[in-house]
Amino acid sequence: MTPEELGKAIAAALKAAVDDGTFSLEGELPEVRVERPRSREHGDWASNVAMQLAKRAGMKPRDFAELLAVRLREIEGVDSVEVAGPGFLNIRLSAGAAGELARTILTQGAHYGRSDSAAGHTVNLEYVSANPTGPIHIGGARWAAVGDSLARILAFSGANVVREYYFNDHGNQIDHFSASLLARAHGEAVPEDGYGGQYIQDVANTVIEQAIDAGDQDPRTLPDDEAQEVFRERGVALMFKEIQDSLHEFRSDFDVYFHEQSLHESGAVDRAIERLGEQGALVDKDDALWLRSTDFGDDKDRVIVKSNGEKAYFAADIAYYLDKRERGADQCVYMLGADHHGYIGRMYAMARAFGDSAGAGKNMEILIGQLVNLVRGGEAVRMSKRAGTVVTMEDLVEAVGVDAARYSLVRASVDTTLELDLDLVASHTSDNPVYYVQYAHARTCAVGRNAAEHGVARDDGFRPDLLEAPDSDLLGTLARFPDIAAQAASLREPHRVARYLEELAGAYHTWYGKARVTPRADEEVTDLHRTRLWLNEATRQVLINGLDLLGVSAPERM
Repeated sequence: MTPEELGKAIAAALKAAVDDGTFSLEGELPEVRVERPRSREHGDWASNVAMQLAKRAGMKPRDFAELLAVRLREIEGVDSVEVAGPGFLNIRLSAGAAGELARTILTQGAHYGRSDSAAGHTVNLEYVSANPTGPIHIGGARWAAVGDSLARILAFSGANVVREYYFNDHGNQIDHFSASLLARAHGEAVPEDGYGGQYIQDVANTVIEQAIDAGDQDPRTLPDDEAQEVFRERGVALMFKEIQDSLHEFRSDFDVYFHEQSLHESGAVDRAIERLGEQGALVDKDDALWLRSTDFGDDKDRVIVKSNGEKAYFAADIAYYLDKRERGADQCVYMLGADHHGYIGRMYAMARAFGDSAGAGKNMEILIGQLVNLVRGGEAVRMSKRAGTVVTMEDLVEAVGVDAARYSLVRASVDTTLELDLDLVASHTSDNPVYYVQYAHARTCAVGRNAAEHGVARDDGFRPDLLEAPDSDLLGTLARFPDIAAQAASLREPHRVARYLEELAGAYHTWYGKARVTPRADEEVTDLHRTRLWLNEATRQVLINGLDLLGVSAPERM
């Protein structure tokens, strides 16, 4: 019996009690959920439904619980029900009912844990969005891992997810980038406000080669303004392609690559400003056009069009949000770096000015991520051989591999600074979380192979009533996966999945030390061996499902 099935059974018992007059409850009955008690001595599952409803029934919670417990004891598969404290219901399932979970998991396979908790929502999830002026740095790598994992988790929970990358290819940073390329092409020092690193020289060389191969004039022979335009067009395209390729290798692909320049070229910025005017959210002041953002929760009003007629950068943000909404997104989730914390107020105010909601789970939601610090040999890693000034995603992948990089970047809450010990993350020890989890999966595969060699086959028997205490502990952990996945989706916290997998790996390793799937040399194969094979395979499936949500592989051998 799964937690969902038990919750529905309790709800049915509650309804029956209302129908026959045991309880007098007006209005709709709530969805009944169960959770694992803090101590397994208190049972397999617990519910506070009596404490939720007792006041409506005009009863003390404990009295309500006692009456409901009588009915719960009649549910098939329930072994015992105890009332604890002010009215908690502690429920213990029969071994057979608890063990049926293994069959459920293997029947559902890759779908085990899926839900419709986010169904009906189209979520536009924007993450990474690094400027096309250099390789993705380690902070961007964190967003690539977290963003892609969150997208997988939201889809797992029923949402329609649009993964989006915003290319800021309009503005001063592109001018500085192209000027840097031009300088390196002429063998000159990079301008003071330009970009450094070996990659600038590499891109400049490639631009020259591509131009000549295409039959165009060597850009080094052109006047500086014409040459810079060549380096701008070809250099940005090269950087764009490199970023896409790097992200693909990192298992982070996108549905939409949106170019900021298109907002200006299409007139979307002007249309968005017009819409805000129609909403009565704009005011002319000091020869400039302002968003009255203080009316919508911001700490000050924001300039949209400057006194010289030039659009403020914020104007593009406004147009971009409106474009997302017009493309069908009812939830726009922005994943931004720590340096964007000051954007929250103005962005939320802008959304409200359009008549939308802003905040957690609303039309606009902004997540702010903190920095990543790398350590190797006890020393901080601060420089990249290629980028010069920052550590890149490619540096991290080269050091530890994609699996370890992704898992390590996602296992901590994004609102905390993350310190990665490269030596630890690359190690093959139980102290390394990703190795610990992957090894658990590899061990389930080894147990399965060993079982086959000893003639233990799942199809020959399934007797969950034979399972014992160690089996029950592992089953309890497996049962929590659907709730963990749903929580990770609703709270936008993929690290919950990683921490759960570490808990499951620990539970499995403990179970492995106490329970046998294969008989000893002088023993015959029994139904208990076969049933435990079901449990072993169920664990393997949940590990696969969880690792897939994080974009991490599940190796069969380690």
